[in-house]
Amino acid sequence: MTAEASLPTTVGRVWTPGQLIDYDGPLLLDTHIWLWHVEGDASQVAAGTTAMLDRSGAHRRLFVSDISYWEIAVKSAKGKLTFTVDVAVWLQRAEQAPGIQFRSLTRSVLLQSTRLTGTAHNDPADRMLIAMAQLDNIPLVTNDRLIIEYAAAHGGTPVVDARP
Repeated sequence: MTAEASLPTTVGRVWTPGQLIDYDGPLLLDTHIWLWHVEGDASQVAAGTTAMLDRSGAHRRLFVSDISYWEIAVKSAKGKLTFTVDVAVWLQRAEQAPGIQFRSLTRSVLLQSTRLTGTAHNDPADRMLIAMAQLDNIPLVTNDRLIIEYAAAHGGTPVVDARP
């Protein structure tokens, strides 16, 4: 089953969790969504996001890019993220979260991240997530306004707008 098979049709390929009430297909989690999901912080996301993540997670269809693993480690090293345990312990536990599978960065993703049309996000990690969503045709769940605006303006980037 492809992600496209059960997603509603929209012009910009940007959906809200409310539009995906029955969707249980694959989802690519932006770094902050993965963090909040693992931490159980539903206050940061739109109503229906947690239920959508739980449905997909029940089928092991929540995907986290290796770039998100790196991004958490970098933000922790810079003091922008703090945990009650060492970041290495947090990451080890987060790897084991129910429903999560990791996706490796491929050379195709790295190349695609340099070829995004129009004015794409300048953050290299976000560009890699956009490229992965495009190439794998898996909706990227995010609260990032720039990613959402990019997806709405440029077809080919499936995105779930999880902003509250």
